[in-house]
Amino acid sequence: MMDKTVLVLGATGGIGGEMARQLLAAGWQVRALRRGDTPSPRGDGIEWLRGDALSRADVLAAAKGCAVIVHAVNPPGYRHWGRLVLPMLDNTVAAAMAEGATIVLPGTVYNFGPDAFPAPHGLLAEDAPQRPRTRKGAIRVEMEARLERASMQDARVLIVRAGDFFGPRAGNNWFSQGLVKPRQSVRSVLYPGAPGVGHQWSYLPDVARTMVQLLDVRATLPAFARFHMAGHWDRDGRQMTGAIARVVEQATGTAPAIRRFPWWLVVLASPFVATLREMREMRYLWRIPLPMDNTQLLAVLGQEAHTPLDEAVRATLEGMGNLNVTGKKNAPGLPAH
Repeated sequence: MMDKTVLVLGATGGIGGEMARQLLAAGWQVRALRRGDTPSPRGDGIEWLRGDALSRADVLAAAKGCAVIVHAVNPPGYRHWGRLVLPMLDNTVAAAMAEGATIVLPGTVYNFGPDAFPAPHGLLAEDAPQRPRTRKGAIRVEMEARLERASMQDARVLIVRAGDFFGPRAGNNWFSQGLVKPRQSVRSVLYPGAPGVGHQWSYLPDVARTMVQLLDVRATLPAFARFHMAGHWDRDGRQMTGAIARVVEQATGTAPAIRRFPWWLVVLASPFVATLREMREMRYLWRIPLPMDNTQLLAVLGQEAHTPLDEAVRATLEGMGNLNVTGKKNAPGLPAH
């Protein structure tokens, strides 16, 4: 069982929680850290430990005997993200090196600046130049650089980059706090993208399933392995909104209106609100197409986990409490960062 014992950091979050559930289903022993008092037994199969990802001693103790550490943790409420993210990663690296464990990092496209985007109909490969123009992108690049250095010692690293997450329990993301609002009837859908510009989406259960499958063959992978997922490529900005409209109309009999996201409000308020400034920095991801190349992933696994879009959207809206809701109108708003 030591070879199938995993520590999940961030198990109360979207991708961390999905990873924990799917690893359990695949026969892994799953441990997780939780701040505050020692959690009472939940009956979920996870061994919950009291601890904090910012404490190296806590992470080292929790990782004892683990073959894998899933690093899916973020600061509470994303506060002080730039100051706390790298120290948390350093603690994971220290634990992985002590145990000879594999670190799994859910990656993003923030690493890449506009110059890395491929020509029309091209695809973005794992080794494309990383020259980010944002602070978050620069931190993502540094995270991967530190992991690559760790892989040259006693740790192994698996990074899976994917598009914007959506799913029944995906947490804060563009779908759940930009396009529609949880626990409200969907009268309208706000879309942030430029008309006709493609956008990359990834269904969270598919991402977690892919990472679990890659862990099964990790002994055959390089010490520092990176993969891109194709996910759901919305070629013109209409595929995702169309799926939402179809699912909502099937459930309620009325299709929602599709409206433009109020970027003007972000621009006006960003000088006064740090979160909105960072959102404005990432706007280029909605203005330039970024189709990701999953050739390497297919070469290893043969296929990519891929839930049909309407099915994935229906599960997401059901999980968010948007279907069969009465008396609550979906109000425009801004996504949490």
